[in-house]
Amino acid sequence: MRLDKYLKVSRLIKRRTVAAEACAAGKVSVNSKVQKASYDVKVGDIIELTFGEKVLKVQVVTVLEHVRKEDADAMYKPL
Repeated sequence: MRLDKYLKVSRLIKRRTVAAEACAAGKVSVNSKVQKASYDVKVGDIIELTFGEKVLKVQVVTVLEHVRKEDADAMYKPL
């Protein structure tokens, strides 16, 4: 699954376009390397999001196409 879609489906970022813009701006890194929105997310990847001063670091647990809102936080584990 593409990185921008994963961020949207897991509800780490609300919209896919915003996720793509964050990737283009270099605010998203996977395994300590800045990645484009087209990066293929795999289980075990460590995603780091930068929101201004705040940094969110999560590990990918599952990659699912469709997830209910209540189950979205089960797709990743905060670090």
